[in-house]
Amino acid sequence: MGAHVIRTEAWSELRFSSTPQISISISPHLTVLAMIADALAGRRRGLPELWRRTISAHVRPYGHEAVRPLAAPGRTVAPDSLVARSPIDGDVTVQSQLSALQDTAPDALIRDMEQTFGPGAPPAHWRAAAEQPRRWLHGYAAALADVWHTAEPLWERARPLLDREIERVGVAAVRGRPELLFGSLSDRIVSTERGLLISDPEATGYDLGDRRIVLVPMLAGKDSVIVSLDDPEAVWIAYPVRGADSLWRQPVRPSVDELSALVGPIRADLLCALDQPMTMSMLATGMKIAPSGLTYHCDRLRAGRLITRERRGREMWIARTRRAEELLELFRR
Repeated sequence: MGAHVIRTEAWSELRFSSTPQISISISPHLTVLAMIADALAGRRRGLPELWRRTISAHVRPYGHEAVRPLAAPGRTVAPDSLVARSPIDGDVTVQSQLSALQDTAPDALIRDMEQTFGPGAPPAHWRAAAEQPRRWLHGYAAALADVWHTAEPLWERARPLLDREIERVGVAAVRGRPELLFGSLSDRIVSTERGLLISDPEATGYDLGDRRIVLVPMLAGKDSVIVSLDDPEAVWIAYPVRGADSLWRQPVRPSVDELSALVGPIRADLLCALDQPMTMSMLATGMKIAPSGLTYHCDRLRAGRLITRERRGREMWIARTRRAEELLELFRR
């Protein structure tokens, strides 16, 4: 069945014959995939519009091209190469996912498509990838890297939410009450006496057997769910981590007074505003500061290695550096 992104009112059924074993994997590459599906492929899953625009603007043209197959309406099944590193064996970093894609031979992608879609020509929306598999692998890896560059600071701020989710899953596993946990993952997942119903336009039935279930919390829109139901070792389900909406609405801010004493009030406000990369025009509008003044303060922050500047087309994009994140973290404690 492969990895697929879900949204409809049809349902696939995952049937249990006994209480399943559950575990958790903290694997941000599935967060990146969910953001790609939402922001680039148009499968809207609740990602805030500002983030959708920011992510789209940061992905290079051949990355946009590579993710077009995900935009096919009513089609969720995709080659397993979409998730080159499965989360069933533990945590998967974005870098290891990128390395796995780089190591994937074009012939392996073709075989993967044949296994997913059957012999002969793949569906129309995957034919361009089948005709130029190396180009698709390169473009898809570039899209992953570009989205992660934008999303990584937000992921780091989500660590407390992920830690709480690890504890929540662990408690459910120890107490043997996974049905309570499953019922709270997403509105797109329904726990029943027989197992799980998962929203899916290409609905079918699966037996869990003696496989375990690996849960993968994501920092994604509230309606985003990604599943893989046909792995012989385990089923994995990626879902929005609880409380993620608080990160979209109210970013954790440092003590501005203390930070202002160090870098100055305008630069402190500027650093706090950069919870995600922004253009100079976005910053100028949001902070109500003249472009010339904004340029001056950005120059000073860049000299201190607290921001980076990158031109994309006609826009100059500003982002906080890891050095800035570490500085801000000092004032959040």
